[in-house]
Amino acid sequence: MEVWNSFLLAFSALFPLVNPLGSALVFLGLVGDAPAETYKRLARRIAINNVIFLAVIEMLGSAILNFFGISLPIVQLSGGLVIAALGWGVLNENDESAAAMCQQRESSVRDADGKLTIGERVLEAKAFYPFTFPVTSGPGTLVVMLTLTAHISRGALTDKILGHVGVFAAVVLLSALVYVCYGYAPKITKTISPSTAHRILRVVAFILLCIGVQIAWNGLSTLLHDVLKG
Repeated sequence: MEVWNSFLLAFSALFPLVNPLGSALVFLGLVGDAPAETYKRLARRIAINNVIFLAVIEMLGSAILNFFGISLPIVQLSGGLVIAALGWGVLNENDESAAAMCQQRESSVRDADGKLTIGERVLEAKAFYPFTFPVTSGPGTLVVMLTLTAHISRGALTDKILGHVGVFAAVVLLSALVYVCYGYAPKITKTISPSTAHRILRVVAFILLCIGVQIAWNGLSTLLHDVLKG
């Protein structure tokens, strides 16, 4: 049960930030006119990089907090506010500006003929930066991972282990979605417009807003309890 709860919490919080469909539009603009095999090869490397990258953040999250002397309630409060702010921002972004942003990013990397001249080796060198970070998993994703780590680090050892398993399963599933969306980005973008993807994202953004408020309240209630108790 703990695995399932952590999985749902992590997937719901990370999905709007990773945003496989929206990020695929940006990825398509950065890669440009390339063979289908190039897209699939890059997508596979990015998905693997994303799993490793977020798994390291998950495992070292507690150590990072201890190193800087940051308490779990503070991380819950600040991280929850950041998550809620991200969800609020996506929820209130209009469809026209989202579509225009994707078109602007795509056109900014093309030459006069509408095609890219970047070689495959150059593209592969960019598999981690900027394709994995920050295009796929940006600073907001890191904040959420630290917040989730702090959220599941309270309780018995068994609950912590199961919680980390659930978060890691969510990371793997999201990375698999990234592989599919990135690998087939040219085909997907022909059937799903940026505005349609943004409308779908709004529903998830509202859930993200609620999750952020809940996590922030958990941290605030703990801090208030300590203050009143002291």
